[in-house]
Amino acid sequence: MKTLKNFVIGLWRDEQGQDLVEYALIVAAVALGLITTVNQLTTAVVSLYSSMTQGLSSIGTTGQ
Repeated sequence: MKTLKNFVIGLWRDEQGQDLVEYALIVAAVALGLITTVNQLTTAVVSLYSSMTQGLSSIGTTGQ
């Protein structure tokens, strides 16, 4: 029973995988930020392109 107790205490105090978990959380946060930014930029670029094409098509139809 004492060895089981020592084993459990040893697992509790072991911090060997802690760095890997922290790095994974940082990478996940950065990836989420990049995905959000790219999504917003895509919407802005599509809106700009649509505005430009509408402006060019209106110039061609009105003869100005």
